[in-house]
Amino acid sequence: MKREDLDRIYQKYMKDVYRYLYSLCRDHHLTEDLLQETFYRAYLHLENCKDEQVKPWLLRVAYHAFIDAIRKNKRTTVQDIGFFNSLTQPGTLENQVMDQERWNELVLAIEQLPEKQKQALVLYEFHQFSYQEASELMKVGLSHFKILLFRARQNLRQQKREVDSE
Repeated sequence: MKREDLDRIYQKYMKDVYRYLYSLCRDHHLTEDLLQETFYRAYLHLENCKDEQVKPWLLRVAYHAFIDAIRKNKRTTVQDIGFFNSLTQPGTLENQVMDQERWNELVLAIEQLPEKQKQALVLYEFHQFSYQEASELMKVGLSHFKILLFRARQNLRQQKREVDSE
């Protein structure tokens, strides 16, 4: 593999891999470390990847780096939500505050989902993978992926109902 190939892949997919990792661990510093680990592993094994499947392959490598970090540290903590604060739409101050509040509630609700449901939801809803691509990335059957996604959405709706009834 040539250095130019890895540079090209890094430039093209770095932001997607970063967002994916950040959505999993919610820690900017850990995300940067995992991003570096992901591309290090990609450098070592890129010949195993087909050109049309680079992004799903990189996200799978990133997920495995994340799982390895979880196992090593036994615990992750949410420390930096500033990344998501910068994603709000411009508008009136009131709208920005309301949007930020809704976004914070959604992030907290997603964090409470079981790990597999959270991953299915993030891959499908935020990264726009198809059912098939996401199920392959998670290494689960298509029907199992659809069940995970359904249950994640169902859990989010239930959490919203509980918040609304308070």
